[in-house]
Amino acid sequence: MPSSLPFFSFQARAYSAPSASDLWRSVTYFNYYRLTLGLLFVALANWFGSTLSLGSSNLSLFLRVSIVYIVLVLASQAAIQLRRPSPGWQLGMQMGADIACITLLSHASGGIQSNLGLLLLVSLAAAGLISRGKITLFFAALASLASLLQQTYSMLTQESTEAAQFFQAGLLCMAYFAVAWLAHTFAKYAVASEKLATLRGIDLANMAEANQLVIQDMPDGVLVVDEQGVVRQHNRSAERMLGYPFPQEGNIVLNDCSPLLAGQFAAWRQGLGYGSEVLRLPVTNSLIRIRFQPIQREGSGGAVLFLEDMRRVQAQAQQIKLAALGRLTANIAHEVRNPLSSISYATELLREEKHDSSQARLFQIIVDNIARLNQIVQDVMQLNQRDRAQREVLHLDERLLHFVDELRHAENVPREVFLVEAATDCVVDFDRAHLERILWNLCRNALRYCSKRADSVQLCAWRSKQGRVVLEIRNDGPPVAPENIQQLFEPFFTTSIGGTGLGLYIARELCEANGAALEYSQRPESGACFRIVFGEKK
Repeated sequence: MPSSLPFFSFQARAYSAPSASDLWRSVTYFNYYRLTLGLLFVALANWFGSTLSLGSSNLSLFLRVSIVYIVLVLASQAAIQLRRPSPGWQLGMQMGADIACITLLSHASGGIQSNLGLLLLVSLAAAGLISRGKITLFFAALASLASLLQQTYSMLTQESTEAAQFFQAGLLCMAYFAVAWLAHTFAKYAVASEKLATLRGIDLANMAEANQLVIQDMPDGVLVVDEQGVVRQHNRSAERMLGYPFPQEGNIVLNDCSPLLAGQFAAWRQGLGYGSEVLRLPVTNSLIRIRFQPIQREGSGGAVLFLEDMRRVQAQAQQIKLAALGRLTANIAHEVRNPLSSISYATELLREEKHDSSQARLFQIIVDNIARLNQIVQDVMQLNQRDRAQREVLHLDERLLHFVDELRHAENVPREVFLVEAATDCVVDFDRAHLERILWNLCRNALRYCSKRADSVQLCAWRSKQGRVVLEIRNDGPPVAPENIQQLFEPFFTTSIGGTGLGLYIARELCEANGAALEYSQRPESGACFRIVFGEKK
């Protein structure tokens, strides 16, 4: 997985203090509260002043201070709109105005007995939650100092003021510090909780994006299907295997993109499937293993469909096989061919001497078996060239005619035995030497079993509805016995005397090396038919 994946940017982003926009928003809301409070002061003093004891000592001072407070709030709101000065200075000026104005309003309403000083508790709590620092204790100290100065001034100027009111002022000051400290503590816990939530959000975002990247980059196809058969999620591999372009928006029914998978899903839900089947998809001709994993959620009948590309599994097994085959062919070339050459040379020397007919027959048996062993060695060494495919664009209509001419001369067979039918649009991307090797193996088998009459061996090529080129090699001989079909492409399996059993195996291996598939097709009328389905031209 590349190191520049976008989800790593989450991990590099450490938790920071509240953003400027959050601070401005908090200061704005606090200012709205202050504006509402100032308007209430003016309205209540005019309408219910005597009842609520607002401005009981000096009503004109109360109204003037209330108006000044509203003006200061509006000025603060204008400064907030201009974003000058910073949110910290804005909060400090707001708290200074609140402490000064509420203290004067309390003095105009009779001092500590008016209980207007309690309004500063709300301001201190708000300041503590907004600033999230110990500056709230400084505001509490200023509020306490203002309250004590107001009480001292009242005692010096008003003879009716009792000294016991200092005790009430002291309790109020203690409440200021208590609220400030609690607000600071709660803010600290809020910061810790926010930090933890941010880190959890980062982890969840990392996990979600990592899962998304892993699912999208998986070589296996993934389909998430609900109980109605609607595809809720998919990845690119599923699109490639099914050959169906899923829409960017909206959901698609599984039956629309693959009726075969829809049938398997329905059978699995009814308990008729085993949950792991090997299928060949009709559109792309891909061989896949489908596995159903039920969604573990109450009331959900959906499942996750895993489409495992069998070509990838086969390719991995093939890599292991090729590694062993490379060592095997090297040993065969050294350990088998050299002794065979010595035996063949010695046999030829012995045949030159005088000998009776029985000895001549034995010498011929030796020579024939040497040739057979040498052919096996050559066939096995052909497999070592499987991974050296050099593809080129080939026109089958031309290549098949040229090949038939070479084959009939080599096998001394009349031209009318072969029938070639190939469309002009049958263009494939294939290794030329591999294609000739495949055709030699298949056509020699066809010649061995056919009747040698006109059109006994047919080479027919066309383009299927899915856009793939298909080539069939047919003959009018007997079909392959049903019990032998499963072993037909196994190495060293043969039903003919003197055969190596590697021809069909090599042909299929070379087809797979070029992205094609070789299969046996049972013809209902008679004869045998081998079909090559070529891959898409790159």
